[in-house]
Amino acid sequence: MERLFITGIGTDVGKTLVSAILTEALQADYWKPVQAGLEPTTDAATVRSLVQNPVSRFWPERHRLQLPASPHAAAAVEGITLQPADFQLPETTNHLLVEGAGGLLVPLAPGFLLADLAQQFALDVIVVSRNYLGSINHTLLTLEALQARGLRVRGLVFNGEPTPATEDFIAEHTGVPLMPRILPETEVTPAMVSRYAAEFRSWFGL
Repeated sequence: MERLFITGIGTDVGKTLVSAILTEALQADYWKPVQAGLEPTTDAATVRSLVQNPVSRFWPERHRLQLPASPHAAAAVEGITLQPADFQLPETTNHLLVEGAGGLLVPLAPGFLLADLAQQFALDVIVVSRNYLGSINHTLLTLEALQARGLRVRGLVFNGEPTPATEDFIAEHTGVPLMPRILPETEVTPAMVSRYAAEFRSWFGL
C-alpha cells in the first residue's frame, strides 16, 4: 500500500489539487492532519468535491483551527499546543495520502515542524513545485531538507506553465523522479482531476 505525504515548496503551489488528483488516481484514503482556516472551505472538503471514485475515505482532521495562519500561531490563538502524540495515522488497508500545511518546515508548535510529522509516520514524500522568482531555491531547499531527514522523495510535480530552464535545472541537479506535470487550467473540476488521475495512475504502473 502507498503511504504518501504531500508537501509543497510554499503556500498556494497546488498541493491540494495534487492531493485530489492522487486520491483519485490511487483511489486512496485522504487525511489532512491539521487544517488552519475554515472559510470559505477546507482542503479536505475541496478534495472530497473533486474525487469521484467510491472507494476513497476522507478521514477527519486531528485539529481544525479557525485562523488561516501558520498552525502553531493558529493553535496558540485557541490556547492549544500541538504535540507529536496528538497524531496517529488512520488505520486503513487502503492507500493513504496525507496532505501537509504550507511548506515542509511549517511549525506546528515550538520544536515541532511539519517535517517532523512526516518523519514520525515514515512516509514517502511527493513535492509540489510551481514556477516563480525564487522557486528554484525553494525547491532545492525543500529537497535538501527531506534528504537531510532521511525521507524518501517519491516524486516531484511541477504545477503551472512549463518553464524548461527552471525545471530542467532542478531535475538535473537533484535527480528526483518527475511525475506528470499539471498545466494551467481555466477551471478545476472533477472531470479535470479524473483526466490527470489517469496520467498519474500510469506513472505508478497501475
